[in-house]
Amino acid sequence: MHPIAEKIRDHFPQAFIESHETLGDLTIQIHKGEIVPVCRFLHDDPALLFDHITDICSVDFPEDQERYEVVYHFYSIPKNHRVRLKARLNEDECEIDSVCGIWKGANFLERETYDMMGIVFLKHPDPRRILMTDDFEGWPLRKDFPTEGKGWRSDFDFLPRPDEETED
Repeated sequence: MHPIAEKIRDHFPQAFIESHETLGDLTIQIHKGEIVPVCRFLHDDPALLFDHITDICSVDFPEDQERYEVVYHFYSIPKNHRVRLKARLNEDECEIDSVCGIWKGANFLERETYDMMGIVFLKHPDPRRILMTDDFEGWPLRKDFPTEGKGWRSDFDFLPRPDEETED
């Protein structure tokens, strides 16, 4: 097992689910309720020092009971190592605690994940939409989001392709 995964497993046995390493990329799966303590440990432990949050994104597995997966990407500038942390969420409880108190850069990343997938980040300092308008309905990156025929997209006049233009 990778030393970072071992360290997480030893310090947070109740949070740790599994880990694997593929092509040098370490991924650790944890329970969603432990996201803040595990992230605080990744950030503060002198042997780890994950001082940079690179990205937060999510994946939709519509057939799974734990439908959504929130994926965090961290990098340690002083130690030059990376880790990917994953937590699964049920569709009925599509929420997880915010890590903005640890990395200020998580603010926009969490807002984007909320805006595109509808995952609520509890205790987020500014939980507004960031990409879509305030009146937009739905979550565009969910696999059940329709690509046509929802609201304004039903009547939107697309620009004609150059080969469809008629000459006057």
